[in-house]
Amino acid sequence: MHNGTTITQFIIEEQRHVAGATGDFTSLLNDIVTACKVISNMVNQGALVGILGSAESENIQGETQKKLDILTNEVFIKSNEWAGHLAAMASEEMDTIYDIPAKYPRGKYLLTFDPLDGSSNIDVNVSVGTIFSILRIQGGAGAPTERDFLQAGTQQVAAGYALYGPSTMMVLTTGNGVNGFTLDQNIGEFILTHPNMTIPADTREFAINASNMRFWEPAVKRYVQECLDGKEGPRGEDFNMRWIASMVAEVHRILTRGGVFMYPMDSKMKSKGLGGKLRLLYEANPMSFIVEQAGGGSITGTERIMDLQPESLHQRVPVILGSKNEVERILGYHDQA
Repeated sequence: MHNGTTITQFIIEEQRHVAGATGDFTSLLNDIVTACKVISNMVNQGALVGILGSAESENIQGETQKKLDILTNEVFIKSNEWAGHLAAMASEEMDTIYDIPAKYPRGKYLLTFDPLDGSSNIDVNVSVGTIFSILRIQGGAGAPTERDFLQAGTQQVAAGYALYGPSTMMVLTTGNGVNGFTLDQNIGEFILTHPNMTIPADTREFAINASNMRFWEPAVKRYVQECLDGKEGPRGEDFNMRWIASMVAEVHRILTRGGVFMYPMDSKMKSKGLGGKLRLLYEANPMSFIVEQAGGGSITGTERIMDLQPESLHQRVPVILGSKNEVERILGYHDQA
């Protein structure tokens, strides 16, 4: 018998302290946990059951969808549409919002998700993950529209991600700190293994795709150059650089040992009319909520991500997040630029 706290026990205990909690939210999180267990299994079995590689379709972002992207998207929908907790869902993989079918009851929450973040890495067996965010539907009882999803990150009720790595983990916040759970394969349960995860305020580790350096804004160029100059430079310290190209894996490393992750604005994105690389509703907001709850910072470069008023379902933003003192330094460099 495992004597650890399961994720279900943890969520129920946490909700006991919430005035007016109905159990709806707990059940919704349970359905999300179930979906992540199914996806974990699919990712682990990937090559064996013939679901790796590209499907011959593109998503709304114009990226070639992997077969697993499509399958994991379906898993999330099927796990969450039937129970009566949700009014609608939105996914990075779908052009428009997903209405709850009429045969099911409609609830008071909205769910946004990226079912398989970092999927370009799956064929080379690098950690991938699922990111999700829960919002409350505001206002009337009419059919939900895209506008209902356009809430600032500060409105999130909960956010989390599942990491499918050497072990499968679920990291969750409901606005009361950040906790990490590891999937015990023997009993099929997520067990609390990382209570009260916090990000050290200082770090000597940064993550960025350095091949884009020539396109960066001056503030980011300055920051990275100072890190690269090391002991001999103005910072007087040596830094390490990381880049996995899987946001879940990057954020998880930062939550575990500190660091700063940057996908900044650059001239190449501007020339394509893009507001950034990462999606505000499916990636930037949920990760910012988690990072801030763990004591870190999360900005576009010039402002706090969670304060942004979303303008569209698939809006993109620049992201700089992680150890608070480094994020504040980068913010200061933008202010001076």
